[in-house]
Amino acid sequence: MRLALSRSRLVIDPTYAALALTALLWSCNFVIGRAVRGDVTPVTMNFLRWAIALAVLLPFTLGDIRAHRAALLGHWKLLAMLGLTGIASFQTLCYVALRTTTAVNAVLLLSLAPLAIVFVSWLALGERVTRRQGLGLAVSSAGAAVLVVHGDLATLMTLQFEVGDLWMLVAVGLWAAYSVLLRRRPPEVPPLAVHACSVLAGTLWMLPLFAWQSGSGVALPASAGAWAAVAFIAVFSSAIAHALWVRGVAAIGPSRAGVFIHLMPLFGATLAVAFLGEALGGFHVAGAALVMCGVYLAGGR
Repeated sequence: MRLALSRSRLVIDPTYAALALTALLWSCNFVIGRAVRGDVTPVTMNFLRWAIALAVLLPFTLGDIRAHRAALLGHWKLLAMLGLTGIASFQTLCYVALRTTTAVNAVLLLSLAPLAIVFVSWLALGERVTRRQGLGLAVSSAGAAVLVVHGDLATLMTLQFEVGDLWMLVAVGLWAAYSVLLRRRPPEVPPLAVHACSVLAGTLWMLPLFAWQSGSGVALPASAGAWAAVAFIAVFSSAIAHALWVRGVAAIGPSRAGVFIHLMPLFGATLAVAFLGEALGGFHVAGAALVMCGVYLAGGR
């Protein structure tokens, strides 16, 4: 995260602060999604979260959508692909993966997302990575690895990959594609308006599957707790977090923004300590230090 000293005050770059907050909110999504996996199916969870998020976003974006409707209609294929990759498919596959794989495996594979974004950015856009950014990516990757293996390299020897791991790998690839596609958004349209339209597209992509599932007798969440979980994920981990991500990618590019995903293992460990009563180990401190150093390095040019 970029820090600067100005007249004895510590100034935090708002773009980097927003991306850090995004990682925190996404971490909450994984923790809550794991907690209610037995109460809500992956398709239902993802459809409801984005349907609610769309209702939250539209009042703030409808004016910009109307003002730029010609440009948005001209880029309908891009919006459809954004909705398919980042909205409809990515998180649904994450929820599917968490049903058949461990949280350690899922987070470890998710930590590959920044590397995947760099690769797809180079492949699709010819975007170069500076030495400083490459060093930051390597350092933050090391920090994420320390966190997910609990500081014990022997853990890597005992990891057993399941079907869910394959779904998670597909999800990581989709997220990289989504992040790079964001660079092709029409520059004259505000990022939040583009995001709202991609959410609409993603919700429409999911509608047939949700309708088929409902017709098969799969009920909506029955408990108040499950609905509260869906509502939190919809507002904070979907509407707000993804809007911040879209703005962040627009401001600093997918490769530099992608490294902030490495904050998720750090936040996940913190949430586990705070809400699950897990002990704070030395590996948490070491991993956190590496992640923060890596994010700072990668934030530079």
